Amino acid sequence: MNEREKRQLEKERREKEQQRIFVEGLKKYRERGIPILIDGKECPPEEYDKIFELKEDGSFYMGDYIGADTGRLMEIHFDRVYYK
Repeated sequence: MNEREKRQLEKERREKEQQRIFVEGLKKYRERGIPILIDGKECPPEEYDKIFELKEDGSFYMGDYIGADTGRLMEIHFDRVYYK
């Protein structure tokens, strides 16, 4: 394995770890009664990983923290957006 491949593997490992930590945080919010919605539907924690997917059409998920501007988080939404 050359140096470039090692760097790429390390980068992927770090990204997966960051995603795992983020999902754990979402689970904690859910346990506190904060709904997590993906595409407008409340989803079980097993489906949270899909927010990291980049779709073939170039779309991806963007998070919106409802109520955060008032200091009381009410919901967390993830909706698909398209980059053109």
